[in-house]
Amino acid sequence: MVLPGDELVPDPADMHTLGVGIEAPGELVWRWLVQIGQDRGGMYSYDWLENLLGLHIHSATQTREEWQQLVVGDRIRLVPKGWLGMKEGLALPVVLVEAPRTLVLREEPPEVPWNAVWSFHILVHDPSFCRLVSRSRSAHQRTSARVASAPLDVVSLVMTRKMLLGIKVRAERQIPSQMEQVA
Repeated sequence: MVLPGDELVPDPADMHTLGVGIEAPGELVWRWLVQIGQDRGGMYSYDWLENLLGLHIHSATQTREEWQQLVVGDRIRLVPKGWLGMKEGLALPVVLVEAPRTLVLREEPPEVPWNAVWSFHILVHDPSFCRLVSRSRSAHQRTSARVASAPLDVVSLVMTRKMLLGIKVRAERQIPSQMEQVA
């Protein structure tokens, strides 16, 4: 299916889409998603691995009000400043926010050498179930560049899958406490 953000990288493009079903309201899932970032709520992935690489990522165990707002132009930090000689690290600009459903991050020259988007979508099926979808879409590269980036693609897919599962666990764990508040 076509998702918001796809139009930023026209065909031909390489695309990876991952999704996970979550037994929680979409608005609750959004609260976890919107606080992603190295300097915010973390990436909900393999913190130990990211920290072994010196990324200083600590995934949140609760949602925090100060991380609940994102607007176009904000940046989601993936790599801290100074990491591996990258003076500014790596932070992707937010190019689309449609709370509580869509978050689109952009990667493009000259800041990075590739033309891509990383988008997240919450597809609500009913008030207590949704799917969280992550899509990466990048401009089709020459064969040599594609071969060189293949190992990074595998790592990215594994880390993204763990991220989606990390958000799922956190959102589903929060349901009982929300039910107690209603009672």
